Amino acid sequence: MLLGSIDDIVGAQTRIHVPKTSEIVADKIRAQIVRGELNEGDTLPPEGQLMDSLGISRPTLREAFRILEAEGLISVVRGSRTGAKVHKPSVDLVSRYAGYVLESQQTTIADLYQARLAIEPSVVRWLATDKGGGAIPKLRNLLAEMERLLEDDHHEEFIAKVEVFHQALVAATGLKTITFLSRMLLNLAGKHQLEFQRRHPRPKEARQKSHRAGLRSYQKVVDLIEAGEVEAAVSHWRLHLTNANAAWTSEGEGGRIVDSLGSV
Repeated sequence: MLLGSIDDIVGAQTRIHVPKTSEIVADKIRAQIVRGELNEGDTLPPEGQLMDSLGISRPTLREAFRILEAEGLISVVRGSRTGAKVHKPSVDLVSRYAGYVLESQQTTIADLYQARLAIEPSVVRWLATDKGGGAIPKLRNLLAEMERLLEDDHHEEFIAKVEVFHQALVAATGLKTITFLSRMLLNLAGKHQLEFQRRHPRPKEARQKSHRAGLRSYQKVVDLIEAGEVEAAVSHWRLHLTNANAAWTSEGEGGRIVDSLGSV
């Protein structure tokens, strides 16, 4: 039995997808947001105005809006007389989807923390080589704020600032790709840490002692970076992360699969 001519086979494999009008409209608005022509908080023109200027129907425009809303690039208040509000692409949204992918691949919590260990010591090396590259004042201000939180016994706020410190450390390199990847990992790790503390509560005194030891470690790495002590800074931060990873993956937590969905 013949399978058909070569032309038939090639034609079946190279069918061209003709985008719907709503997809074209979504592409146009998405491009304006990504390129910075539309900024966070901007408002799109009202529906009637967009329909006239683009020469499209209301159902087509609303389908385009649904596409962009699903991507987190706009928010539409139903019944509002104003246009949709613009949002810049979000790391949180990407982290959520990345979590879906990692969970579907049966990625463990231990794997997640190993990825952080692969990034941050290199970051510290780059920073220490340049003695902080001008980022030291910002890091010290953040550490002073964290110290005040501990003095005021605001330990939940302190925990949130730990993630901010890690983000600031990586962002100080000025490398956008590494900063993005690190933020994604930190967002996923932060979710696990909240769940860890819920599942394994500690006495207040033990928690306070741990937080103060952590703060001293953050202060030491900044001191070493500022002094240009490259190898000492890298060694210290690698040890810090190794110990932190061991703590967060203890109690059988390391073998858990990344939980991107939470309780359902």
